[in-house]
Amino acid sequence: MSDAREAHNEVSELERKSATAARLFDIRRIIGGLFVVYGVIVTIAGISPSDADLKKAEGVHINLWTGLAMLVLGLFFLIWMKLRPAQAPAEVPGTPES
Repeated sequence: MSDAREAHNEVSELERKSATAARLFDIRRIIGGLFVVYGVIVTIAGISPSDADLKKAEGVHINLWTGLAMLVLGLFFLIWMKLRPAQAPAEVPGTPES
């Protein structure tokens, strides 16, 4: 009886770890985080561009607008991940249930 209980506890622990791993390695977290980091860097670079940079971009503050767009996209991914968290994979068909 105790063997069955230990096996059940072990399976429960593995299911919890699987759910944690599914949330931790959600691709939306990676993409959102990278876009936010690069968006901050590009936005800072675009706040005070040099005259040469503005001339190359024909007067458009391209780094500022691109950085802000990257920030918005990165925040979108992170908010999406928060609102709809990843679920642990369902049981594989054909495996015996306990």
